Amino acid sequence: MLICGVELSGSDAVVCLLNLDSGQFSLPESKVRKITLKKNHTREDLQEFQVSFAKFLAEHDVKKVAIKERMPKGKFAGGAISFKMEAAIQLMPGTDVEVELLSPATIKSTLAAKPMPISFSETGLKVFQETAFVAAYVGHLAK
Repeated sequence: MLICGVELSGSDAVVCLLNLDSGQFSLPESKVRKITLKKNHTREDLQEFQVSFAKFLAEHDVKKVAIKERMPKGKFAGGAISFKMEAAIQLMPGTDVEVELLSPATIKSTLAAKPMPISFSETGLKVFQETAFVAAYVGHLAK
């Protein structure tokens, strides 16, 4: 199954595709590394972001999206824009894609139980995609 890991950062949804087939992980080719919400954050901008995200998922036949959850309060609280983007992803019309939010505690416990088989530096992904990659990996394994 192909999972899209997502980290919401500012006005960007950083994405990473990770496939698990017969116990083997693979990184499908994708030129898209992030999908950006326009700066005005209007209703039309949110709809355009939603359509772009849905199109990306459809092009790659993604079945599940794993989003690293941001905290609503505290030192690591997410911004209002990222919560809008999260809602836009969760409420995409016309798709049968499962969307899962992964808490930092879930990510930490899953990685402790099942560490990643290779280091991130060996994946060939961009540094800013690491959190999205981890989200995709945990999305495959978390129960």
